[in-house]
Amino acid sequence: MSETTHVVKGMTCSGCMSKVTAAVTGVDGVTDVDVDISNGELTVVSDAPVDPAAIRKAVGDAGYEMAS
Repeated sequence: MSETTHVVKGMTCSGCMSKVTAAVTGVDGVTDVDVDISNGELTVVSDAPVDPAAIRKAVGDAGYEMAS
C-alpha cells in the first residue's frame, strides 16, 4: 500500500472537495482519496505508487491546481 499527500490550491467548499475526489478516484491504481478542504490536503491511497503526474492531471481536469 502507498499513501501520498498533496496540497491543492483553490478548494473552498464541499463541491470542490467532491470534484477533486471524483477526479482522483478515477486515476488507475487509486483505492481511496481523502480531501481536507480546511488545509487543502489531498491524501491518495493506492496499492502501488501512482505517478504524481497522473494525480496532477486529474486535479487539473477538476479545475484546480496542485501546489508545487
